Amino acid sequence: MALLDDIVPPPGIVRTLCLSNFAKTAGHGVLMAVSVLFFTRTVGIPAEQVGLALSIGAAMAMAASIPAGRLADAVGPRNTTVGFLLLLGVFVGAYAFVESFAALVVVTSLALMAESSTDAARGALIAGLIPQEDRVRAWSYMRAVSNLGVTLGAAAGAVALWFDNRPAYVGLLIAGGAMFVIAGVAYTTVPPVAPVPKESKGPTWTVLRDLPYAAVALLNSVLVMNVAILTVALPIWITGHTDAPKWLYSVILILNTIMVVVFQVRAGKGSEDVRGGARALRRCGVLLAVCCGLFALAADRPVWVAVAALLAGAVVHVVGEMLYSAGSWSLAFGLAPDHAQGQYQGMFGMSTQLGSMVTPALATLLIVRLGWPAWIVFAALLLAAGLAAPAVASWAERTRKPAPGTGAEAAVAS
Repeated sequence: MALLDDIVPPPGIVRTLCLSNFAKTAGHGVLMAVSVLFFTRTVGIPAEQVGLALSIGAAMAMAASIPAGRLADAVGPRNTTVGFLLLLGVFVGAYAFVESFAALVVVTSLALMAESSTDAARGALIAGLIPQEDRVRAWSYMRAVSNLGVTLGAAAGAVALWFDNRPAYVGLLIAGGAMFVIAGVAYTTVPPVAPVPKESKGPTWTVLRDLPYAAVALLNSVLVMNVAILTVALPIWITGHTDAPKWLYSVILILNTIMVVVFQVRAGKGSEDVRGGARALRRCGVLLAVCCGLFALAADRPVWVAVAALLAGAVVHVVGEMLYSAGSWSLAFGLAPDHAQGQYQGMFGMSTQLGSMVTPALATLLIVRLGWPAWIVFAALLLAAGLAAPAVASWAERTRKPAPGTGAEAAVAS
């Protein structure tokens, strides 16, 4: 029964947040499955141009994160989140009508900007709806649900891949856009969150002057590499450098999804405050370094040894991944002032986007050029970032100030 409580979101606001996130991530699953093949196979845009359009869009998305968060802080995060999600749904649906590289750049940029803006505004909304001590648990439920959403969305996308024709792709892309609209409509059922007054003499763009928070965000850019290690580096490694069967990667993805759904909420326990979150990131860095070592052991080994090393590494990886999620949520929210949660979540989201954008190219280059030593490079980076997290988080926490007129206790309340 306790395990069921860690899987099923409680009724009320948290369940609504999870339902919205389920719809949002199902839309992502559809996009992951069909968008690139639609642009290359049906529209006829070269793969290199598709990649360039995505890179341009990613850069635009990073630039939009902090201003969007500032907007949410100024006018209120609920309606801002709803508006950005509705725009995201429209832009994703517009993918179905792209006919040229120029149009792809425009639509991709608009869609990715709307997505990063949504994430910044939604962070401020959750900070306003959920008390600090409950935010990691709420995000843990949302992440567990998101794995199901992506999986089901990708499964729906497989239908279009099976038909492999324009009507199927167009229908799925429009359906994916509709899922984002549904996610936005769901947020209209939660209470509005009023903007929190800031100090009259304080700077408007607080986050741009917050060096300790920027240092925490930089560590996040390194630790978020764990995602691309699983989705980019590992399949290249298994197929090109080990004798393990290629289908093992699918088994690892299924294992990852099941473990996150079942154990993410439990993994977040103890990470409710900044110090707990920093400890989680330290353990995360150690575990991710160990998993890299296990993956490296699979090179040039007998099949059974390679399979055992890869499966063991996958289990260690997902535990580290869950600790990363819990720790990063704790620091992202716990170190942000109440009046500027939106712009701070925008900064943290930008750091995540930076790590996610750089790691695939870095992983591909290192593994192709170096082989197994590439995993040692990743292990060193992840270990260093994890071990540095408590000291950097402590520095950032010492520089925080209570919310004006409310005392220290209110500085961490929502």
